[in-house]
Amino acid sequence: MKKFLLIILFHTTVASVWAQHNTADTNNTGKVVVTKDPRIETLGRKMAEYNESLASKLHSTKGYRLMILSTSDRTQALQVRSQLLQLFPDQSIYMIFQSPFIKLKFGNFLDKGEADDYRKQINALKLVPGNIYIVPETVEVKAEKILAQQED
Repeated sequence: MKKFLLIILFHTTVASVWAQHNTADTNNTGKVVVTKDPRIETLGRKMAEYNESLASKLHSTKGYRLMILSTSDRTQALQVRSQLLQLFPDQSIYMIFQSPFIKLKFGNFLDKGEADDYRKQINALKLVPGNIYIVPETVEVKAEKILAQQED
């Protein structure tokens, strides 16, 4: 039995060595020819475009928002929200319902000083009764703004 297995192992080894040597190919110049599927190029371009678009989208980071209003009066919350949207169209306003209160949060600020400037402006307009607070929160900002903040 051992002799039989040894003979089969020997023949398998010899056959595999001969399989690596191709005597039929007489044009053996040592060059490698790569045949490439053109879809690989297309896939590479699409992945690059996707990565660029991903970089320009919003990213979440630590920052600040203004707590404008916490009320159970929905009409008042909607009125303040609409006034803020008209006065500050470039800023985001978040309306959150946490039973029994409706909370209005304003802006996406990386810098506490910038949030304080907006707080002073809104206080000067007297849109809301009561105080406006700066609260630390996870905010959504574009990648360019994060990079500009890190360079300063």
